[in-house]
Parts: sequence; C-alpha cells; structure tokens
Amino acid sequence: MVFFRSAVFNLLFYGLTALMAIGGLPLLLGSWRVVAAYSRLWVDASLALLRWTVGIDYQVVGRERLPPGPAIFAIKHQSAWDTLAFNRILPNAAYVLKQELTYIPFYGWYLWGAGMIGIDRAAGPKALRRIVRRSQAVLDTGRSVIIFPEGTRTAPGTSVPYHPGVAALYRHLDAPVVPVALNSGLFWGRRRFLKRPGRITVSFLEPIPPGLDRDAFMAELQSRIEGECARINAAAMAEIENPT
Repeated sequence: MVFFRSAVFNLLFYGLTALMAIGGLPLLLGSWRVVAAYSRLWVDASLALLRWTVGIDYQVVGRERLPPGPAIFAIKHQSAWDTLAFNRILPNAAYVLKQELTYIPFYGWYLWGAGMIGIDRAAGPKALRRIVRRSQAVLDTGRSVIIFPEGTRTAPGTSVPYHPGVAALYRHLDAPVVPVALNSGLFWGRRRFLKRPGRITVSFLEPIPPGLDRDAFMAELQSRIEGECARINAAAMAEIENPT
C-alpha cells in the first residue's frame, strides 16, 4: 500500500508540476511577487496531493517566537519536502540555494523569477560576499532569508558540519537568526521513492540575536537545532511505534 500510494503521488506531482511550469511561463515577465504567488499555488496543490495520496501532513510549533521583522531562518534539511513547504510556512522568503539549481530548465527559471539567492559553492570567499550582499538586499525589501546551514539533506539522527554561509550572514547582517528543527526525513526520506504517512513537525526556536562571536554562534545554532531535532524525532517515533 505504501508503494502504491507513493507511486500515485509521484505520478500526479510530476504531472501537476509540468502543467503549472508550462502554464505559468508568461508570469516570469512579472515581478518576483507574481512569481512567488504562483509558486505558492503549486506548493499548496502539491501538499494537498501529499495529504490525499500518502497521508503526510504537518504541524508548526513556536510561531510565537518569530521576530516581528525580517530574519534569517537557519533550517535543518532532511527532505525535498522542506524546499516545498517553507514556501507556504514562510511566504515570500528567499532561499539561499545552489546556483546549479537555477540552470535547470523551467524549475530554475522560477527560482530566478522569485528572487532566490544562488550561490556558486566553488567560488570560496567570493561566494560568501555574494550571499551577504544579496541577502542584505532581500532583507532591505522586508523579506526574510532561508538558509540550510548543512548545505545538503541529512537523514534523521545524523548531522554534518554547518557551512560558513550562515555564520557570514550572522556576522555581517543586523538581523536575528531563527533556528528551525524538523523531522520531515522520517516520512519523506532523502532520495527515497517511498513516502510514509504521518505528521511532520516544524519547530521554530528562540532567535539568536546579533552579537555573538563566530564560534559561539555556530555552537549555539547547532546545539539548538540538533537538540530539538532529537526531541521531535523521538516523539514521532514513539507515536509511530505506539499509535493511539
């Protein structure tokens, strides 16, 4: 049953994506707001398909912790679900993402049109300066910035060293950094065809205000995210193993 439901989702998801990608091409001539709004329609439809076919839903906790203005959101990255859902959870935020993604026909065009921040990871310090400059421009418009500090998807219960990009944003931009934990990988695994029903938890943690030195900031950020991920992973596994 899990295989069948996953297959149905994939078939409908890729069909929907193709239709909307082609149908929305004229909108790329408009502003980033128009492209972002159209992208959210695609996200809403995709998440509805995911609920209907596979039975994956989500809950968000900690919204009361969000700062009143634009911020930098440092998010744990476990699943392709993350890149979908945060278009809805944090509407109009700009992602920091691999520049190679913007070269993908159709998909990359929409990333550029929505004002996402592409980074050439092979460019070293030059890339960091570009991230800072582009992110400052985004914050100046009142939008927030999303960055995945690990730079890649990791399985639940694992972690890789956090990249310097998030430290550069924290150091040079006068904006709080909001750590975000989640457990999406328990239900939609990295590079996994099978998707398992359940409720993903997204947890916003207390913002880290500007002012810490680099090492202290990175240690605090990783400690908060990984600690909360361990907690919500354990809670979800307990519910999966002992359903009420």
